[in-house]
Parts: sequence; structure tokens; C-alpha cells
Amino acid sequence: MAYNWQLADWPEFKYNLKGLDDTLFAFADQTGQMNGILRGLPEELRMEAIIDIMVAEAIKTSEIEGEFLSRQDVMSSIRNNLGLNKKTEVIKDKGAQGAGELMVAVRNSFSAPLTESTLFDWHTMLMRYSTGITAGAWRNGEAPMQVVSGAFGREIVHFKAPPSATVPEEMKRFIEWFNNTAPGGKYEIKKAPIRSAIAHLYFETIHPFEDGNGRMGRAIAEKALSQTVGRPLLLSISKTIEAEKKDYYNALKDAQRGNEISNWINYFVRVILQAQEQALELVNFILKKTRFFDNYKEINERQLKAVKKMFDAGPDGFEGGMTAKKYMSITHASKATATRDLQSLLEMGALAIEGGGRSTHYRLTV
Repeated sequence: MAYNWQLADWPEFKYNLKGLDDTLFAFADQTGQMNGILRGLPEELRMEAIIDIMVAEAIKTSEIEGEFLSRQDVMSSIRNNLGLNKKTEVIKDKGAQGAGELMVAVRNSFSAPLTESTLFDWHTMLMRYSTGITAGAWRNGEAPMQVVSGAFGREIVHFKAPPSATVPEEMKRFIEWFNNTAPGGKYEIKKAPIRSAIAHLYFETIHPFEDGNGRMGRAIAEKALSQTVGRPLLLSISKTIEAEKKDYYNALKDAQRGNEISNWINYFVRVILQAQEQALELVNFILKKTRFFDNYKEINERQLKAVKKMFDAGPDGFEGGMTAKKYMSITHASKATATRDLQSLLEMGALAIEGGGRSTHYRLTV
């Protein structure tokens, strides 16, 4: 079976948007809502929302590839690169350092044209601490670039990318397409999710780097979205993809069998809408968190530490709820003190109790 890049009509993608009107309208509506909410937030809360989303994107785009980064180090990297730390924080996880640096670079340059130099810079940020990888250069060599799974000797080839020798010309054409479909371009694509979906598929098909193509491709999808809308958007595509990773790979695999890509666009646009919905949930969660701390200023330092830990879990909630045992671990309090502190939080209405006996646990009242 031939791959899309082997066909005579490559890369003349064809698609129809039948059935997508409501989804595209919902995306535009929610993007407007998010912009209005962010404009109304105090600077401190706005930056908290931006950083939380960027941290989620950096962590989840790496998890999709099987790499697990330190959340604290990713946050430190992002804050360092945004210039928010009075003193540069030391980062032990070098992968986290590069991922955070990339998130800030993509956000800060959302409106700029895409260039080969930009892509090489991004790839260097992402891969310079990876051993055995040539960072900031197109792949080369005779060996085929394949996406495979399965045990050694029984590998299943899901996709084979164009030969390395053709990558410079393929990427030149991709960059021209990207810039020509940007706002004001010769072939402008006005619907941001559509342009983002095509950009991601197009880049992933070329697979121009030795490693890091998935992460780079998702950064390009984000740039396409923000550039088309005209402002940096606040969402994490990778968080949504990672939750249903198998669906993502299946959709990508199917799309790379031909250049009629309506099904791929349908899939990816819905991923983008879901990512926007999750971002709205996060911003509303941050607002609730602020009101919570305004309402419960009397809590002691131990309680504050434990409650902050619960809030760190985000809108999905603190896994398994808070228990006396977890409280003791977080605050280093005795069992008696933990029990007393939790009872106090319960009585003031900051926590609600769930379960009973040994399964008793507490959740935040937000």
C-alpha cells in the first residue's frame, strides 16, 4: 500500500467540512469566551493560567512519546524563560528545561513567519540534551525513517516517511505552504482548526528530524492555531491527545494512506475543541481556587500546605481524595494533629467528607 507522499497528488490535500459547522462555531465561541475571561483577570491569575496550560502541554507532549518530565522543573524552566523569577531557578531535569524553553519560544513567536532557522532552533531546544541525536538539523542517511511497534523481529511498520535525501525540498515546500496559508497569505486558510490539522499532518508525514517529530509537530499545530486567530491561544492539544493516544495514532495512520483527509480534519478539530473546553475548565478552577483562599484565610500553615497540594491536581481533583495518612505525609504532622486539622477544615466548610471507615477521604468544596 502506498503512503500519501508517494501518490501523484501529494501534497494536494482534499477535504470537505460537512458536519463541522457546529464544532467550528463552538471553537470560535469558546475562544472568544476565554479571551474575555483572561482580559478580566488580574495579572497574577492570568499568568498562573498561562503557566499551568504551558506546563500541561510540555509534560503531555513528552508523555505521548514515552518521556516523563519533572513538573516542577518544567514550571521552573517556563518561569525562567518568561523572566518571572527574580533569581534563575536551577533545573535538574534537562529534558524539562528544553521542553519549557520550547513552550515559551512557540508562544512568543506565534505571529512570526515560519522559517527553517526557527524549526532548527526549536529542535535544538528540545533535543540538545539527548545523547546520540543530531539537534537542529534535518535527518540524513540511507536508513528509512519508520514508525513501528511490536517486539524485535516482529515489528509492525505503521508508516514510512519520505527518504532523507528529499527532506530539504519537502520542508522548503512545507514552510512555503505554512506561510502562504497564514493570515494575509496567498492561500490563506481562515479557519484556525482546519489549518492546524493540515499543518500537523503535513509535518508528521515528512518527519524531517531524527527524533522529536511528534513534539515538534504539535508545536507547529499550536502555532498555526494562534497565528490564524491572531493571538496566543490558551489550550493544551497534547493533554487531550494523550488521554486517548491510541485514537490519535490510528487517525494519523489512516490519514497517511491518501490525500483525501476529511476524516483526519474531523478528528483533529474535535481534539482542538476539547482542548479549549478543558482550558476553560482550568481557568474557572483557578477562579474558584482564588475565592476559596479568600473565604478560608484562617487556616493554619499545615492546612494551607495540604490544601495547596490538593489544588495542584487541577480540575480533575486530588486522586483518591485527602486522607489522614496523606495529610501526615504532606505536612509531617502526627496522626492526632492530622485528624484534628482535617476535622477543622470539615467544620469550616473547606472540605467535604466522602466514604466511611477506612475508606474515609475528603475533597475540596469548590
